[in-house]
Amino acid sequence: MQYLQRERELLEELLPGLDTALAAVPLSELEQPAGPGVAAFRATGGSGLLVPVEHGGKGADLLTAVRIQRAVATRSPSLAVATTMHHFSVASLVEAAAAGDGMEWLLLTAIANDGLLLASGFAEGRTGQGILSPTLTARVEGDKIRLSGSKKPCSLSRSMDLLTASVALPEPAGGTRLAVALVPKDAIGVSVRPFWHSPVLAGAESDEVVLDDVEVPADLVVRTDVTDDGRLDRLQTVGFVWFESLMTASYLGAASALVERVLAAPKLPPAVKADVTTELHACWLALEGLARTAGADPGEHALADALVCRYAAQDAIDRIAGRCLEALGGMSFISCGDAAYLNSACRALAFHPPSRARMAAPLTDHFAGRPLRVG
Repeated sequence: MQYLQRERELLEELLPGLDTALAAVPLSELEQPAGPGVAAFRATGGSGLLVPVEHGGKGADLLTAVRIQRAVATRSPSLAVATTMHHFSVASLVEAAAAGDGMEWLLLTAIANDGLLLASGFAEGRTGQGILSPTLTARVEGDKIRLSGSKKPCSLSRSMDLLTASVALPEPAGGTRLAVALVPKDAIGVSVRPFWHSPVLAGAESDEVVLDDVEVPADLVVRTDVTDDGRLDRLQTVGFVWFESLMTASYLGAASALVERVLAAPKLPPAVKADVTTELHACWLALEGLARTAGADPGEHALADALVCRYAAQDAIDRIAGRCLEALGGMSFISCGDAAYLNSACRALAFHPPSRARMAAPLTDHFAGRPLRVG
């Protein structure tokens, strides 16, 4: 089987026409802020990839989803990174719906049927701040909640229909409880400001979303059971397993695009081609193994395994990207910007939370038999 054939055939099966549409556009155009990738994703049914079939979606499991993300990333790393944030939010909604009052299922049906896109307002991009730290402040007025603050960067900021954001809700007895709010993009007080100035992954639309005293109905706020010491409830755990798995798949996909170019270079020695291909494939097999087991039991152990896969992939990508660029040579670097761009894009996995340094002690504690905490 040809390299990446399985993933691209699966992409064609579930989202017909998307791979063809992306392959027809130069990488440099796809990676622009106003590139056509997001529109193609929406038009081919990508919004509903994880929505259960009975609610109008494709019902993709974690293994299927990581394969789809890898295929998308080989064509457009920006689109894969942006849509990972959408899928992360949808996966969390599917989990919340299992114990919800029905509103979540109505929203999931609308996502699939109307092609709605969800942006994620968790604490990415803030150095030294945990992913669970709310980026917004909340004020409760009866059955309504008013939110203020901003999220930067926020992928899909220009194309989103809803923003999912972490908030700290005041409790009647004192203290706060972490919750996830769903904010419509056209709500009064929501605006988008330019923020992303790097040409790398610019197509992910990662600008700043600002909320200025935005009113959110109580039924669009999902409360969690996250404790003050960082222990996760099931909703958060499932969401993070999906986030880490899909983000790792996306960046391995971007690195796979570099490997694909090495394999296609007729003058390169087989040993060079085998070197980069086998190391990347080993990482990919580990991620697929995780997806098979975590899909059935996305608990604390699965999250620890997802983090291990992600950090191992970061290290491997750095080695693979450098060797691919060296193998392709200076003329490839000079004559076409694709290799240089992919070399930069695939290394950005290290910028996503939680950082390796932040998780060093929690993972050590976990492997010593103590509960996993995410800060």
